[in-house]
Amino acid sequence: MAKPERAYIQWVQQLKERVRSAQMKAALNVNAELLALYWDIGTEILDKEKLANWGDGWLYKLADDLSAEFPDIKGFSHTNLKYIRRWVSFYNSSASIGQQVVAQLEENVKRQQPVAQLLQQAVGLKQKKKLPQVVAQLSQQPVDQIPAFLSTIPWGHHLQIITKCKNIEEALFYIAQTTQHNWSRSVLVHQLESGLYKRKGKALTNFEYTLPKPQSDLANELLKNPYNFDFLQLGEQASERDLETALTDHLIKFLLELGAGFAFIGRQQLLVVDKEDFFLDLLFYHTKLHCYVVVELKIDNFKPEYAGKLNFYLSAVDAQLKSKEDQPSIGLLLCKKAGKLIVEYSLKNIGKPIGVSEYQLTESVPGKMKGKLPTIKQIERELKDITD
Repeated sequence: MAKPERAYIQWVQQLKERVRSAQMKAALNVNAELLALYWDIGTEILDKEKLANWGDGWLYKLADDLSAEFPDIKGFSHTNLKYIRRWVSFYNSSASIGQQVVAQLEENVKRQQPVAQLLQQAVGLKQKKKLPQVVAQLSQQPVDQIPAFLSTIPWGHHLQIITKCKNIEEALFYIAQTTQHNWSRSVLVHQLESGLYKRKGKALTNFEYTLPKPQSDLANELLKNPYNFDFLQLGEQASERDLETALTDHLIKFLLELGAGFAFIGRQQLLVVDKEDFFLDLLFYHTKLHCYVVVELKIDNFKPEYAGKLNFYLSAVDAQLKSKEDQPSIGLLLCKKAGKLIVEYSLKNIGKPIGVSEYQLTESVPGKMKGKLPTIKQIERELKDITD
């Protein structure tokens, strides 16, 4: 290829990237302007309710007047105006929490403590990264101005969050996760309804003394307890192989429940040790942790010997699959029930990093497994939800 042609192709590619960037910025600006308008309207509505004496039906009249004047804007229905009022009230009523956090932030900055650690202690958020001064913004700005972090997600996402979250800490967690992972609305709804906020970072692990920091902190944050497998339809008599098959048949939903970064390698992965064959239930590679993740499935309650077997598998994976660039492999044992003290004793002297979590299946599902391979349309739709 001639050099002028190559230069032209490179130039066009650069132009395309600039156009995409401009399109994204334009979309974000439109969203920010819309949310700023909604915030102003919601603030005005709350003020008028306190000061004016217009009767109970005035919000209906406001909806009619605005809709008549701006028929192309759908956001002025009576229902949406009520949600706008609720949205502004939700975050304004939490301003005192923000003020407390800002005070602690200033004190901890003087002590040179990490902001992420402060947020964890003061607000209880998980995955604090990419949440720069979120709570601080809440109280630093006047209540009639929209906090900047609210402009990072669309209005439809906000509706789901304020109707399903009980407090600001939970709401901020889902805003941060949505921003970080570009969740579509349907993915956000799934995470809200499955209670991700309460489950994330709750697995029982020995990462603290088997992994170096910050690897141990990140690994702990990425695991949940319990895992929600309500997308499976398994009877009470299902075997471990049935569970394994069902999870791989519904791989898209399984990966969504595992969380961002898990790349599926295979099931029943063969390892040959001293001329004997051993099979791993499920093998993944985690793109953020840069390590293999061995997942073992148990249909019954946790037993101490399960940890020993998984420790053996991790040793074999590190010896046979792990490269010099990879971090130590991690094991995740999923079982029906896991007694905290039994797990702690079992992992105490284990040399490899292992996490133990329970899983939940849909209750009252009769008989045999009903789950089937998803259709092409289902896979495309689920992939779109994950990547949107």
